[in-house]
Amino acid sequence: MLNAFDYLLDTASLHPEKIAFSDKDKAVTFSELLQCTEMLGKAISDKAVSPKGFVAVFVGRRVESVIGMLACLSAGYTYVPVDESSPTDRIMEILRQTKPFLALYSQNSRVDPSVFSDFCEMMSMDEAYGKYDPDVRRYLSARRKKVLDIDPAYVIFTSGSTGVPKGILVSHRSLIDFTDWMDTAASLAADDVLGNQAPFYFDLSVKDLYQTLKTGCSCHILERKLFMFPSLLVDRMNEKKITAIIWSTSAFRLVAECGILEKKSPVTLKKALLGGEALLAKHVNIWKKAVSGIKITNLYGPTEVTVDCTYYPIEREFENNEPIPIGKACENMEVFLLDENGREVPKGETGEICVRGAGVAIGYLGDFEKTRNSFVQNPLNDSYPDIIYKTGDLAYIDKDGNFVFVSRKDAQIKHMGYRIELQEVENAVASVDGVKECGCTFDSENDRIVCAFSSEIGKDLIAAGLKEKLPKYMIPDVWINMKEIPHTPNGKIDRKKIREQYELEKSR
Repeated sequence: MLNAFDYLLDTASLHPEKIAFSDKDKAVTFSELLQCTEMLGKAISDKAVSPKGFVAVFVGRRVESVIGMLACLSAGYTYVPVDESSPTDRIMEILRQTKPFLALYSQNSRVDPSVFSDFCEMMSMDEAYGKYDPDVRRYLSARRKKVLDIDPAYVIFTSGSTGVPKGILVSHRSLIDFTDWMDTAASLAADDVLGNQAPFYFDLSVKDLYQTLKTGCSCHILERKLFMFPSLLVDRMNEKKITAIIWSTSAFRLVAECGILEKKSPVTLKKALLGGEALLAKHVNIWKKAVSGIKITNLYGPTEVTVDCTYYPIEREFENNEPIPIGKACENMEVFLLDENGREVPKGETGEICVRGAGVAIGYLGDFEKTRNSFVQNPLNDSYPDIIYKTGDLAYIDKDGNFVFVSRKDAQIKHMGYRIELQEVENAVASVDGVKECGCTFDSENDRIVCAFSSEIGKDLIAAGLKEKLPKYMIPDVWINMKEIPHTPNGKIDRKKIREQYELEKSR
């Protein structure tokens, strides 16, 4: 297989009348999904000025989002999922970087096409559908033959250390290799029903999307509001007979901590695969007690290695205070730990997680310098080109040969399942009128972004000003008003002192 779209072609021929994706309002079978993506794919190609390029897709928690992304692949183009609810400035920055020739949106979305029409042509997906022409399949197949498996399938944007979102390009080959491995690791079948939690602009959703296409299982897209009301969430999971979830650890934790699992549980659930941040044993134990026989797997990996590079099926009991390993490398991937001098660290010692293999991404969109700094020659190999990705995460190897995550090496954090650069948060806060200076830190134990600020205005006004600049999950949870922000002797913000002040105020 050379193109990820072929998963849909194969599964639609095997399970044409089976439900592929559904949301609270709509469901499509695999055959309907194929026809819709091909009709939209033809409409996309009619707008194109080049045989290759980027197409932005405004995504929400709807079946149309899936159709839009797959339609891009059907016509041989790279899709860029864009959160339709993101602040306008952030969306504009993503469009500025990708320079898409077209952006797709649904009439059910919140998107005002006139706001972004200066960046590219806007097309309503709803207006692109017409009478299906069987010849379209041959036409699109010919277009896809011009796409190599090393070409990008999608671009996912994450928080950038310079305060600007960064786009990570992932090839068809990396996506296909990961999907085929995930099929074995997750062991999903056509009679499984996935409960999608991750938004489609977040790389965790890649697993829901392509495991559905690969295995012929069904995927129900759970509304965001259900995670605010866990009782309703469990009811929906039971109503839809959800058998498997591939969730962010924060969503898994939320349900565990709210107490709902002591009253009711998802009775059909058999498997939970989790990733995005550290998984705590106490949350695993709550779920295992509530859901008899559930199989839980801990997954680890940044977007730059095509979602995941290690996995750990939890097959023994863990005490609440025990760390849960992130496991061993996925198939066709090698994971190892290096010290600051590029030497492999001894077993048991902490080092930076480095990754090589099929999942390593192409690099960062339009940023060759950052790509060269993060995707580097393997220092353990001086015989031929051998690119590895330096994650910036620290870990050690335990007595069983499993990697155990320790912490981030820099100021990048994982909060509510999202990768966030604190510098981006700081830049946004500093841009609010009245703010003199600010510095951020992160309380990983309580999953809180802490912002110390020196300002002429209060925290409520600052937070209000951030609503147009940052997604909700990036807005600080704790605010500390300081007359002056502390600095180190070389003039940098002294985050250690900010953290000390936070701990002092927390203890009061």
